[in-house]
Amino acid sequence: MSARPILSDIQVTETSNPIRQKILSYGNAGRFIAMGLYPYFRPIESEQDTEVFIRGKKLLMFGSNSYLGLTNHPKVKEAAARAVQKYGTGCAGSRFLNGTLDIHLECESRISKFVGKEASILFSTGFQANQGAISALAGHDDYVLIDKLDHASIVDGARLSYGKTIRYPHNDMSGLEMALRRIPTDKGKLIVSDGVFSMDGDIANLPAMVDLAEKYNAMIMVDDAHAIGVIGEGGSGTASHFGLTDRVHLIMGTFSKSLASLGGFIASDRITVDYLKHNSRALIFSASPAPASVAAVLAALDIIQSEPERIQKLWDNTRRMAYGLRDIGCDLGASATPILPVIVGDDVKCLQMCCSLQDEGIFVNPVLSPAVEVGHALLRISLMATHSFEQIDRALEQVTRVGKRLGILSSSGELHDRP
Repeated sequence: MSARPILSDIQVTETSNPIRQKILSYGNAGRFIAMGLYPYFRPIESEQDTEVFIRGKKLLMFGSNSYLGLTNHPKVKEAAARAVQKYGTGCAGSRFLNGTLDIHLECESRISKFVGKEASILFSTGFQANQGAISALAGHDDYVLIDKLDHASIVDGARLSYGKTIRYPHNDMSGLEMALRRIPTDKGKLIVSDGVFSMDGDIANLPAMVDLAEKYNAMIMVDDAHAIGVIGEGGSGTASHFGLTDRVHLIMGTFSKSLASLGGFIASDRITVDYLKHNSRALIFSASPAPASVAAVLAALDIIQSEPERIQKLWDNTRRMAYGLRDIGCDLGASATPILPVIVGDDVKCLQMCCSLQDEGIFVNPVLSPAVEVGHALLRISLMATHSFEQIDRALEQVTRVGKRLGILSSSGELHDRP
C-alpha cells in the first residue's frame, strides 16, 4: 500500500506542471493592482445610464455600448418583466430541443426584416453567433479570411473551424486581394470582417470587399455588433450604410449594445440559416436565449423604429465629443463612429489617465494589447444618444485637465466653442 502524499509533495507536483506554472507565473494584473492602476471589473451599482454609481460615487458613463440608451428604457424593462411572468426565467434547454418559444420566432422574423435578409437565427450571445457560424461554415478544404483587427469571437470561430485561416492587414484591400489570389480557385472562401471595428471605431471598406468577393468567388460575413442602431437606414447596419445588403451573404449582430439585451443573431438567406440551425454546435448545444432577453430586444426594436431621432441625437453627440477631443489635441485615429479612441500609446500612461478620470468622475475604458497592438494603448470613449451636451462638455474639461497634468496633452491646448 503506497503512502499518502504529504502536502509538500502535492505542491511540488503542482509547480512542476507546465499549466500550473503558467498560472502561477501570471503577474500582469497583480502588477497593475500594486501600482494602484487596475481599472477592470469595476462594480457598477446602478443601471447602465449616462450616470452610474461605483462604490457610492456618481460617475459620468462614457464607456458603455448602449449607443441608443435603451438598457434602462421603461418600455424595455416592462417587456422583460412581462416575459418573465409569462415564460419564467429560462427555457431549460437548447433551441434545437425544448428551448424554442414563440417569441424567439417573432424576434427572428423582426430581425430579418430589420437588416433586410430572408431569415435569421438567434444565439445566446454575440460571441457564440460568430463562433458558431464560422466554425460551422468553413470545412477542411475552405479558407477563412479575417481582418487583423477583427473581434476575438471571429478569430476563435475561425480557429474552431476545420478551414485554414488567413489574417490580412487592417482594412487593407490590396492585402485581402493578395491573399485571395493565392487560394486555389476551387476552394471555398469566407471573408469575415467587423462592420464597425470595436476599438478603433472605423468602418470596414465593404464596397471594395464585396467587389473582391465577387471577383474571387468568396462569401462575405459582416459582424455588425457595433453597427446595429448606429449606421445604415434606420440603424440597420454596415451593408445598408453602403447600399450592399443584397451582396453581403451573412450579417451578424448582437443584442447587448443598441438592442439593450443579451444574445446575438445571424441573418442570411433561408437555406444558409437552415444549415446553421442543424450544424452549428454553439447553437445546438447551448441553452436558449432567456425569454426576458428576447422580449427586451423586441421592445428595443419598437423604440428604434418609432423614434428615429435617437440615432440623430447619437450622431449629434458624437460630433460634439469628437470635435472637442480633436480640438484639445487628441489623436482619434480613423474613427468615424460613436467609438472614439483617444490614442495614448504607453500602457501605464493609459491606465493612469483612466484612473485619474475616474477620480474626477468620468468612466472610460482603457484598452491595452492584445486587444490593440503593442504601443497603441488607447482610452475608448463611447457616446450614447441619451448623453446631454452638458455632460459631454464636462467630460471634455476633465480629459483636458487630466491629459495636461499627465503630459499626454500639450499645455497649450484650448477648448473652443463646439458644434
